[in-house]
Amino acid sequence: MEHKTQEPVINQVSDLPLDQAKWITLKRIDYTDQIGKERTWEVATRKTRGKAGVDAVAMGNILLHPSRPASTMLVIQYRPPLDAYTVEWPAGLIDAEETAEEAAVREFKEETGYDCRVLSVSPVQAADPGMTNANMQLAMVEVRLEEGDEEPEQRLEDGEHIQRVVVPLAEFYDRLVEYSKQQRTIVAAKLFHFAAGMQFAQTQKYF
Repeated sequence: MEHKTQEPVINQVSDLPLDQAKWITLKRIDYTDQIGKERTWEVATRKTRGKAGVDAVAMGNILLHPSRPASTMLVIQYRPPLDAYTVEWPAGLIDAEETAEEAAVREFKEETGYDCRVLSVSPVQAADPGMTNANMQLAMVEVRLEEGDEEPEQRLEDGEHIQRVVVPLAEFYDRLVEYSKQQRTIVAAKLFHFAAGMQFAQTQKYF
């Protein structure tokens, strides 16, 4: 992996003609609502959706070590649309011929360097339904470590610069809150929602 030599800088933001867009496009939906009124909606769609009909998979993960507390691995990477670093779980697009489970194992290996075992795969979920038809699934995966294991090399693609951070599950929510206070850093919503749900279940007494 190439070493960081500077902070990323946005040089220009300009309109992109649709015929030049490689990954996404815009569409207009004409529809009739629940009371019979005709309406329109603007939507962004991916061009990369494969046969499975699902765009992406995120890997919620548990790292198990003989002498350390159960932890999870977060990834931090610069996201140009936000001009900020995002704190996320590893994730990636599902290739045309892949299942979500296959993509989870491949992407986790690429972004973290670790082999994982898939524990479960969620139903298909909406990613940002007010703006896009993009969807995804959540794969929960497990990594079993041994004493003396060294951190493996990532298999990143050109342009990917991903920092790995291991966080004990007992500190999960609090660490995300701390990250959210850092300058030019944003915690991904889905990750924070998961951690907040864990925190809520542990601290409230509704069930």
